[in-house]
Amino acid sequence: MAKPAKKASSRKAAASSGAKARKAKGSIKVKKVSAFSARSAASRAASSSVTVALTQFASVPDVKRNRETQVAMAEQAAKAGAQIICTQEMFTTQYFCQGEDHRFFALAESMPGPSTDALGKVARKHGCVIIASLFERRASGLYHNTAAVIDADGSLMGLYRKMHIPDDPHFYEKFYFTPGDLGFRAWKTRHATIGVLICWDQWFPEAARLTAMAGAEILFYPTAIGWHPGEKEEYGAAQHDSWELSMRAHSVANGCYVCAPNRVGHEHVLDADGVPFSKHGLQFWGQSFISEPNGQVMARAPIDGKHILMAECDLAKVEFARTHWPFLRDRRIDAYSDLSKRFLLP
Repeated sequence: MAKPAKKASSRKAAASSGAKARKAKGSIKVKKVSAFSARSAASRAASSSVTVALTQFASVPDVKRNRETQVAMAEQAAKAGAQIICTQEMFTTQYFCQGEDHRFFALAESMPGPSTDALGKVARKHGCVIIASLFERRASGLYHNTAAVIDADGSLMGLYRKMHIPDDPHFYEKFYFTPGDLGFRAWKTRHATIGVLICWDQWFPEAARLTAMAGAEILFYPTAIGWHPGEKEEYGAAQHDSWELSMRAHSVANGCYVCAPNRVGHEHVLDADGVPFSKHGLQFWGQSFISEPNGQVMARAPIDGKHILMAECDLAKVEFARTHWPFLRDRRIDAYSDLSKRFLLP
């Protein structure tokens, strides 16, 4: 869950999603996928393209219901031809970090656990890779905001634990999550070499760089970000622009695809007495998107509603971007030691 960037309702970028992006709730938006999905398994294996799907929906207080919704959406995406599927951040729960309450630790699950088991069955059935963002119970008193990487055979390849933990009004994540200790990683899955970061990590170019340096061709950012409704009119458009722009810049700087699934819905999380932690709640802005290695947005979901966003990512564009804009080649690695310091002035 990233910092609460916010967006005005009149925002042009939301409108630029177009009427097509504002289809009926639960629809699938497919970008350059139909011809590819009709190919044989053999031709897919020989292709440099991979079909990616991002899911967004409004979470409810019932963990089981959220899990069932996510599994159904993963099935739907896989049947439509998706080879890599990524969930929104912590899809089994509402964004409980609106307040600090020990009751919510009971929402966490082990890994492997019920969610990875359920999605592992989908992955194995359809031969797709699934990135599942969850609230992890690692041990008593030790909890993480974690993404599980499930390969196309249904096996759990590994975990990424969120490294950057925010603490902003009604985004009180430091109360719940221990910072990640697994580093920045990439996984060579059946369909592509992927890296996973989580929400607040979006704002840190160092994280994207190190994950790309580990070999990632596609960066995935499971996300839960939205507006404080009282600030939306004044700051909303600029905050949404900043959120999307920061990740599009990661695409350009690292010559890779970036995929950011974000939740939707207006959530009012209640305390033990049934009173909302925030009078106005949080309004999550959706607009999950996929950007190409040149930073252009190739697909964007609507601002609200359950939605599966799909796009065909040509991995040959990663090599093209990195050879024509050779930023990795020209890095002055001998000059960056000060980046390991907190600040350079006294």
